[in-house]
Amino acid sequence: MCSAASGKTLQSDMPSSGSEEVKKFVINYPGVYWASLVLYFMVYCILLCCKGPRRRFPWNFVLLGVFTLALSYLAGAISSYYETKAVLLAMGITAVVCVAVTVFCFQTKVDFTSCGGLLCIAAILLMIIGIVTAVVLSFQYVAWLHMLYAAIGAVVYTLFLVYNTQLLIGNRELSISPEEYIYGALALYVDIVHIFMFILQVSGAATE
Repeated sequence: MCSAASGKTLQSDMPSSGSEEVKKFVINYPGVYWASLVLYFMVYCILLCCKGPRRRFPWNFVLLGVFTLALSYLAGAISSYYETKAVLLAMGITAVVCVAVTVFCFQTKVDFTSCGGLLCIAAILLMIIGIVTAVVLSFQYVAWLHMLYAAIGAVVYTLFLVYNTQLLIGNRELSISPEEYIYGALALYVDIVHIFMFILQVSGAATE
């Protein structure tokens, strides 16, 4: 997610737009962004690693709410650096992808829940590619390289969305227990936001 903020900032065609006001707030109060980032990782680790807080009502909903607010602020702060049309385009494409994945998971006979190991390898490769891309872009911004990395990231997290959706649907090799509804919501939310952020980087570079 932080890689999106490191990309080339895009100026809006409307200097008095709401996105400019949000961007000014983010620039003037960087502590809010970093506090949200720390809160995001802390709550994410708690919900992901600790069954007790994840299953205990109402703390599971409280933690999920805090996580949602923190991640929403991070996504909004990064989105404020892009043109409005790029953000709307990314939102539209993300919505289409989510609907298509849901329909696909209900219709397909392919079991993606058995591909967890391959997805872990894909995530590690994405991280390595991201580090290399960040180093290269720190010396000179290359639009096509940024778009390529973002496109790969969008594809990888779309596969994760398919995987987690099938876990929730069940009737596959692996499935999520009904008691783990917080974990299921957390996984889907993270996948969708990451898909949006990667697509935003592609649309932002394309509309530059």
